[in-house]
Amino acid sequence: MSAISLYARRTDGYEARLAHAVQVLRDAAQAHPGRIVQSTSLGAEDMVVTDLIARHHLPIALGTLETGMLHEQTVALISRIEDRYGLKVEVYKPVAESVVHFVKTNGERAMYESIDLRKACCGIRKLEPLSRMLANRDAWVTGLRREQSNNRGIVGFSETDDKGRAKVNPLADWTWNDVWHYIATNAVPYNPLHDEFMPSIGCAPCTRAIAVGEDFRAGRWWWEDEKAKECGLHVHEEQPAVSMIGAPR
Repeated sequence: MSAISLYARRTDGYEARLAHAVQVLRDAAQAHPGRIVQSTSLGAEDMVVTDLIARHHLPIALGTLETGMLHEQTVALISRIEDRYGLKVEVYKPVAESVVHFVKTNGERAMYESIDLRKACCGIRKLEPLSRMLANRDAWVTGLRREQSNNRGIVGFSETDDKGRAKVNPLADWTWNDVWHYIATNAVPYNPLHDEFMPSIGCAPCTRAIAVGEDFRAGRWWWEDEKAKECGLHVHEEQPAVSMIGAPR
């Protein structure tokens, strides 16, 4: 069964939320000409945002983090975006020497050993490349939604990140049904892993399918306490990591 057949539903207020998302993107592009980028995880929400940017010819660059540990289905979306929309996706990879040193020192399964090691891995593979993506830019666009997790329940349409940049979240008030209704209506390309009960997809070792009734992000870092489930891209510096529940062996 596909994610579209499972989740795509038009709900009350959808058109208003769609129009508002487009306006948020227009305003951000106008406020930060030539200095704004969509940081896409290539997940369902971000594919919607990319489609909105392309469909409305908005001058917002596209960038993604290729961590070296993504599923092949995720990486394949980069060329699918470029072919479909005729837009270049900036790809930022971790520093190879840093990855080699980390794995040599801590092993291939370091992310399962402690939160500190998992966050160190995220730091090398995500945060450092993100810093290069955002260099010389003063705004970035994400696919964050309030519904995704308790940690994201108060996300605004526009925020200021820890470096003083504008962080724009045009889908903040969208539901999961909204996301898939848009994808279905506009034939937006998406990661086939979503059809395998993976609503939130990150690096392969840190992502699993969820079971019926589990939370949206239950398949991400599932061995950790719920409050620790962020890689650092969307966490303010004062938010601490919490505890491990029991790593897979």
